[in-house]
Amino acid sequence: MPEIKGKVCLIVHDGWGVATEPGLEGNAIETGSTVNMDKIGADHRRQRVLAAHGTAVGLSEGLMGNSEVGHLNIGAGRVVWQDIVRIDVSIKKREFHKNKNILESFRHTKLGAYTSSDWWAGFIFHLLPFILQPIRKISDGGVHSYITHMYALLEAAKEQGVPHVYVGTLATIVGRYYAMDRDKRWERVKIAIDGLVGGVGAEAASAVEAIKKNYEVDMTDEFLKPIIVNTDGLIKDDDTLFFFNYRSDRMRELVSVVGLPDQPIEVAAMTNVLAEWLAAKGVKQAHIAETEKYAHVTFFFNGGVEAQFDLEERHIVPLPKVATYDLQPEMSVQAVPDTVARVVESKVHDFAPGYVLNADIHPQVGHTGSFDAVVRAIGATDAAVGTVYAACQRAGYVLLVTADHGNAEQMRNAATRAPHTAHTCNPVPFIFAAAALKADTEGADEEPGALCDVALDIMGLPQPEEMTGRSLFVRK
Repeated sequence: MPEIKGKVCLIVHDGWGVATEPGLEGNAIETGSTVNMDKIGADHRRQRVLAAHGTAVGLSEGLMGNSEVGHLNIGAGRVVWQDIVRIDVSIKKREFHKNKNILESFRHTKLGAYTSSDWWAGFIFHLLPFILQPIRKISDGGVHSYITHMYALLEAAKEQGVPHVYVGTLATIVGRYYAMDRDKRWERVKIAIDGLVGGVGAEAASAVEAIKKNYEVDMTDEFLKPIIVNTDGLIKDDDTLFFFNYRSDRMRELVSVVGLPDQPIEVAAMTNVLAEWLAAKGVKQAHIAETEKYAHVTFFFNGGVEAQFDLEERHIVPLPKVATYDLQPEMSVQAVPDTVARVVESKVHDFAPGYVLNADIHPQVGHTGSFDAVVRAIGATDAAVGTVYAACQRAGYVLLVTADHGNAEQMRNAATRAPHTAHTCNPVPFIFAAAALKADTEGADEEPGALCDVALDIMGLPQPEEMTGRSLFVRK
């Protein structure tokens, strides 16, 4: 085992961006208490910003980042081109239209249409569960799905002769709070399934009018209970369900309930991501997070691999069981840093990445649009940073603090002053506590895999050839 020159603790905030200018309305970070974050980054040589959206993290140009993409790139040490980009390329090359799984879905649908005695009684091809943005458009945000992918599916269906393709026809609408849960709140998923399959919900002649009425009573798109617009579109036996959201973490529960059996699949995973490389070098590491964000510091941080590497510990801190996290914006924020501090002060582990924050808490505080709740969360998060910082100082760890994307720095729409509940394309901070190092501020903000290379630099470990970034540190 090589000699470790320095131990590293990494804090990844979720939804803590850097605003384009000071004093903007709706900046919960600027409004909240950030004493500890300010203290650590007070020396300008100990901080800089990093791009966390678009091509910097393997997304299409101009797309906002998200938690999964952020952690995946941090943990991989290279730009990881996301599924949305791969799908976009396959559509341009028309490989998408020839995909065997897509063609098989169409074949099954056509078989039902041709064998049924009634033209309208054949198998139905359902496209779900794309994100419906507030009234105006199906998702062009690129977080869960993308509207051009739906267009390509409809185009391919027409080319393959799938009958009765209805463009602009909605059957059932239900919010992602129910249909896209990822915290094993099965009672929420049941509400979505009852609507999609059983037609249990509020009936409406117009989807747009139904959503408008819900908005008038502050029931926004995330929290919509099933709205049944067309009962002919309910899911029935032998129908084909095509889930074209590419975010697997938000699809798992719904897909498992509607009947997809576990299948052995061939996985092409990345090699020599940070956690794997450290394990190969005999480095002990501990990954720590709340239940809602557990997958981010394990599955995504480890390159999309569920398996636990050698010498890797995992610590899960339970979340409070509340309806929405603006009711308890602090969440389990102090329990997480207490766990991180305990791990650090044990001095057993050389690397300890932890999810400490609650700035975004998707789909929690940041996405509720509650400014006051996010301000409270910022204060609690900053206190958590103070706890971990103190432990690192006592135990001799280098503390690195960054974020996976922006959100809390922009809680108001500048033009309409309405609540802004989405992620942003703002850069994220990178601050650190290491007396012998200063930040290299030369070059572009987009540093592929920079954080991974920083950790290896501090530890004195070589960088695997798969990692393409460079260290952001300059030794004094």
